[in-house]
Amino acid sequence: MIAHRRDQPGRACAIGESARAATARALLPALVLLAALWLGPAPASAQSEAFVTNQTGDSLSIVDLTTLNVKSEIKIGGKPAGVAIGAGGTRAYLTAPDGRELVVVDTTSLAIVKRVPVGKGPVGVAAGPDGIVYVADWYDHKLYVVEPEGSGVVGAIEVGQSPSGVAVTPDGSTVLTADRDSDEVSIVDARARKRVAGIKVGQRPFGVTIDPSGRWAFTANVASDDVSIIDIAAREVIGTVKVGRRPYAVALAGGRAFVTDQYGGTVSVFGLGSLRSMGTIEVGDHPEGIAADADGRFVYVACWMDNVLVKIDAAKLNVVGRIAVGDGPRAFGNFLK
Repeated sequence: MIAHRRDQPGRACAIGESARAATARALLPALVLLAALWLGPAPASAQSEAFVTNQTGDSLSIVDLTTLNVKSEIKIGGKPAGVAIGAGGTRAYLTAPDGRELVVVDTTSLAIVKRVPVGKGPVGVAAGPDGIVYVADWYDHKLYVVEPEGSGVVGAIEVGQSPSGVAVTPDGSTVLTADRDSDEVSIVDARARKRVAGIKVGQRPFGVTIDPSGRWAFTANVASDDVSIIDIAAREVIGTVKVGRRPYAVALAGGRAFVTDQYGGTVSVFGLGSLRSMGTIEVGDHPEGIAADADGRFVYVACWMDNVLVKIDAAKLNVVGRIAVGDGPRAFGNFLK
């Protein structure tokens, strides 16, 4: 089983005060724009269900977000970890590291419709708008390109060492992987199926998230306890924010970033316009997967040791619900539908 639960401690690099001030001044216009994008008109409705992978329980919990009840639990096998909801919301794609496969679930019938063999240790997964699914393989150090409704694996792209999180830009043109053992993020041209850049970030990046505009990416760096902010077009880090202990993944809502701190039992929050901390929210033991709903009102967090999905009010920054799910919820990726 690929658990990735104990990373070696690392040291964050210190930056001189003058350098920090100069960087902040240079980045201010971009960061203000980023915050403005998130504070604009919200979508009309949010997702109504969560698809939570329970790694030690070998299952998938489907949670009704309106009633905060588990409507079904499906046996998956293979220690499921990663999850992505496909375009249109009709499919959930799950990685099963021990089974070495991508499991396709129909989100209406809640039945497994296909199992696609993928690599040696598939972990992160993301679905593009064109139906292509991208799977990061921890052991092969590759990003696999999968046509889940067709031929299965149709390509393999060399990335950095031990890729974990995967994210796709909204237009489907670019894919990012968080390469944990290379301390970098790979940028992949989706159409050419080629790695075009590697960007050095913090130590041991795990989760990676792209904002809705497709301009910026955020990586949770487990060993340096910080988040790197990347300008995707410029292919460079434009900011770094300290967060809690052993950050795992990042969600964005209402002009703020929410980061799960595995060892802190908290979610760290910082403003996108200022990059200043807004404090932490106590959630439970070993929070890992995190996702924000489409209208930015709520953020959902899977707590591995407590076997719960936690609901956070994104404006008030407090917990408003807790739902018992399966054993060892990971929910690594985009798990809301």
